[in-house]
Amino acid sequence: MNRLVLWNIDLTLVDVAIVTREAYAEAFRVVTGRPLVKLVPPMGRPDSEIVFETLAVNGIVAEDDHLPRFLAALAMAFADRRKRLAQQGRAMAGAKEALKAVAKLDGVTQTVLTGTIKSNAVHKLRAFGLDRYIDFDLGGYGEEVYPKATLLQVAQGRAKQRLGTPFTLANTVLIGDSARDVQTARIGGAQMIAVASGRSTTAELHAAGADLVLPDLSNASEVVAAVSRLTTPVDRKAG
Repeated sequence: MNRLVLWNIDLTLVDVAIVTREAYAEAFRVVTGRPLVKLVPPMGRPDSEIVFETLAVNGIVAEDDHLPRFLAALAMAFADRRKRLAQQGRAMAGAKEALKAVAKLDGVTQTVLTGTIKSNAVHKLRAFGLDRYIDFDLGGYGEEVYPKATLLQVAQGRAKQRLGTPFTLANTVLIGDSARDVQTARIGGAQMIAVASGRSTTAELHAAGADLVLPDLSNASEVVAAVSRLTTPVDRKAG
């Protein structure tokens, strides 16, 4: 295996915002004993960061045990609602076909780089039959309290340990929908395929420095061609 493809989840592969917000509201109530008034927008940030900001904007002073308690409550609240994901959410256009097509590319391993905690990431993709294409053990997740660019490097390290191949800018691709995803790739060391299916516009994704910008994932052959073009076998030098 000599190509690593990292997928963002929310608004790249799936949209489950309704269930996510309900799970956050339930977790907030469990941890603080108060109703959630305001949930900060994700904007490509990890759950660990969203938790701290949500506590702050709702007037809660964070204590040492708040984060682990909140993430545990969030995992439970989300699991309780997992059967509603397919009913109240959706897979993004072309997501399944793109994952399936990229999986057929020579030397590819696919995982996720997401702000979502691992258990919820699995639920989100499993609800739409997308989990079969992902090696979840190699991913980077929202409970890991690192900047997302560092999480990218953590995922590269996990893949190297498992597969015995160094993963660098030359053979790693991140596919995501936000300008923050693009910044993650630039800092962390990956090629970047941006899809304008989220809250960032095509112009914003280009301005952030994406290598390629696609309107969405609906053209699977276009996604495969992009991954192939941006990756190089490990025994060759990039560009």
